[in-house]
Amino acid sequence: MISSTPQTDTVHVIGGGLAGSEAAWQVANAGVRVVLHEMRPLRMTEAHRTEGLAELVCSNSFRSDDAANNAVGLLHAEMRRLGSLIMRSADANQVPAGGALAVDRDGFSAAVTKALHDNPLIEIDRAEIASLPPTEWGNVIVATGPLTSAPLADAIRELTDENALAFFDAIAPIVHKDSIDMSVAWFQSRYDKVGPGGTGADYINCPMTKEQYDAFVAALLAGDKVDFKDWETNTPYFDGCLPVEVMAERGHETLRHGPMKPVGLTNPHNPTVKPYAIVQLRQDNKLGTLYNIVGFQTKLNYGAQQRVFRTIPGLENAEFARLGGLHRNTFLNSPKLLDGQLRLRAQPRLRFAGQMTGCEGYVESASIGLIAGLYAAANARAQSLEPPPATTALGSLLGHITGGHIETSEAGTRSFQPMNVNFGLFPPLASVPSKKPDGTRLRGNEKTVAKKQALSARALTDLDRWIADHLRVAAAA
Repeated sequence: MISSTPQTDTVHVIGGGLAGSEAAWQVANAGVRVVLHEMRPLRMTEAHRTEGLAELVCSNSFRSDDAANNAVGLLHAEMRRLGSLIMRSADANQVPAGGALAVDRDGFSAAVTKALHDNPLIEIDRAEIASLPPTEWGNVIVATGPLTSAPLADAIRELTDENALAFFDAIAPIVHKDSIDMSVAWFQSRYDKVGPGGTGADYINCPMTKEQYDAFVAALLAGDKVDFKDWETNTPYFDGCLPVEVMAERGHETLRHGPMKPVGLTNPHNPTVKPYAIVQLRQDNKLGTLYNIVGFQTKLNYGAQQRVFRTIPGLENAEFARLGGLHRNTFLNSPKLLDGQLRLRAQPRLRFAGQMTGCEGYVESASIGLIAGLYAAANARAQSLEPPPATTALGSLLGHITGGHIETSEAGTRSFQPMNVNFGLFPPLASVPSKKPDGTRLRGNEKTVAKKQALSARALTDLDRWIADHLRVAAAA
């Protein structure tokens, strides 16, 4: 007979995506037993293709790896300092991507799955949790992601008496490299930037004249779209992952100032003529046989995708390994529903992590799984854990989720929205740099660069202090 007394010495993690995988890893690394519940392959989602843990269902990019000048790059660095399994697996399976950290998606998922499977403190339970966890589970992390199964989502909604917010997330098409016409396209990273594992020539670029661009935009707008279901009609898109045709609807030149901007690139086939627009493709697997069309997530139906995307110069004979798609994501009104340790106010034994808390992006999702795992492990060991400093990327993102917008608009709708990590979430510097090391004044963009670098340096210093003062002390105890 199972005891009804809450058990907090074992942590149950529901969901084997990036956040759940990272959370389970952190709990086990703290010496606490964890059961990781993943419903795939027993029950698949609309977006997943495999049963692998931490499967990447959208892009294969973790975005910028520049810790000194970019907030997500800084988050990479912080997670590495905290022993992140997600970052370790990404580093071990990176593919060239200019200044970004991109991964071989299958190799990455396999590395995460193996590490969790081989850990003696982790039990992987392949079963769906279709309702609120049993009451005897006293220490639970819910990391079921934006595609939470309907029965569990309904149970959470009933418990919180809140309607889950929702937005659409989209998937870009993937093309077989050997079907790309390299007599038209060429390899080059924007501004020849060299990133992790890259050479400065990591993207395939397809140029367009003004006439080709005009025709392409017209075809996008005219292409047949997949119909919305009734319940999807009023669901807003997340601005960081708009379908390409929705971007085109916002103005004829929008794409030229977004994913198709023709800057920092020179066409070696015709170096004296500047392309009017450029479509970029990024390596999607370690073998270099697959490339995804950057920024081309779409709701066009499959026939329209093949017809429209094959009008792109160099892709006339493109063979698609995967066509684009769109799926509905849900997330909580976290500032209202969760406390500072990501616990559900209505039932504190339940902690939430990942995209469903209102962070956006692979790295952000995994980082919230990381801190949720640290909190749950501390709870299992009857310890308390101070939050990471607000001056860090992790702390600023956590602050946005647990203490962000709770205001309502004039229409009465909640304003809390998914957020990528960015320097706008960080507390301001006590003193903004104004001079270079040689004493001369910073001018123009130099001030912005110096400010970002100062924010990053402060973050890593404060994180190291927090690790020494709190995590190492907790581990010793």
